Amino acid sequence: MERFHRVFIIVLDSLGIGEMEDAARFGDEGADTLGHIAQAVPRLSLPNLAKLGLWNAHPSGKEQAEKHPEGYYGVLQERSNGKDTMTGHWEMMGIYTTKPFKTFTENGFPEELIKELEERTGRTIIGNKSASGTEILEELGEEEIATGHMIVYTSADSVLQICGNEETFGLDELYRCCEIARELTMKDEWKVGRVIARPYVGKKKGEFVRTSNRHDYAVKPPGPTVLDALKKAGYDVISIGKIKDIFAGEGITKAWKSKSSVHGMEQTTEAADQEFHGLCFVNLVDFDALWGHRRDPEGYAAELERFDNKLGELLDVLQEDDLLMITADHGNDPTYKGTDHTREKVPLLVYSGSDKGAGSLGEQDTFAVIGATVAENFGVEMPEGTIGHSLLHLIR
Repeated sequence: MERFHRVFIIVLDSLGIGEMEDAARFGDEGADTLGHIAQAVPRLSLPNLAKLGLWNAHPSGKEQAEKHPEGYYGVLQERSNGKDTMTGHWEMMGIYTTKPFKTFTENGFPEELIKELEERTGRTIIGNKSASGTEILEELGEEEIATGHMIVYTSADSVLQICGNEETFGLDELYRCCEIARELTMKDEWKVGRVIARPYVGKKKGEFVRTSNRHDYAVKPPGPTVLDALKKAGYDVISIGKIKDIFAGEGITKAWKSKSSVHGMEQTTEAADQEFHGLCFVNLVDFDALWGHRRDPEGYAAELERFDNKLGELLDVLQEDDLLMITADHGNDPTYKGTDHTREKVPLLVYSGSDKGAGSLGEQDTFAVIGATVAENFGVEMPEGTIGHSLLHLIR
């Protein structure tokens, strides 16, 4: 029997809560995104997350833990072999990834790939290195505008990113080039999780600004997910933020693009004010993209406080038969070495609009408990080949 009419899943992109047992294999010993932010920014105040049990879930958060939390709290380990956005989100919906996506952080993309991309697009490529999006625009934006060359770069993620000035390069041309890059990077030796179109405006250094016309070209999940099962059964599956891109549109019935994490929370509250039956799946990327990769604990802390404020607004409009689940997809410790994601456990906070129960959910061995719980609630079967076990019986 259906317990909840609507389920909201909010992913705080990269909010890890401490190293996983195999962190050394990924070079991430000692990483702790939330814990180290709290140490670096002692004034950090997250009253709404705290009352739901965030610090109860954190391994070293005993001093800040709520004696009587208003929600359920737990810790999730990632079973998949990776620490990126796609493996994390896919696992939440039942996909177990054994082979991680390729990264090209150290030396950029192979000469063979660059040459073929130049031939197919008709553009000379500049950049071809790991860089932040803002830095590479400052370095090469003027050259791209003047010459018509194409900026290609990567990051610590499994991505190939292409910049294009909306006025001189053009959005249609940028998307065309990205579609060619996606085709090429489906080869095993060049396979990246996502090709990302990064449009921008401005005419010179100091004026360049990336726009919201970003588009991700992701690899499709290797098989059906819980999202597909929900959609097939006739339920609404609303995507907010980059969820649609992460799943290449599979299993989505309606998608809202977000301009920022704050905007994403405003959209989530707007969705909660509307009638739908099913799942609202939200990714808030600014924690990761703006602060984690840039190793900025102050900025990350401020973003968390902005989220916490918007979370309070969402809690006020949830209905009695709504279920809210807050989690993360990996870590990105802003105090850690390098600029890569970090292999960490993540929190799971669960709150019912009926406010009937609270307590510990313990530590679970996969992110896939999230999708399995949603599937059981709506009475749909987990697709063949997926993993995960439901926690619905623990939630009153």
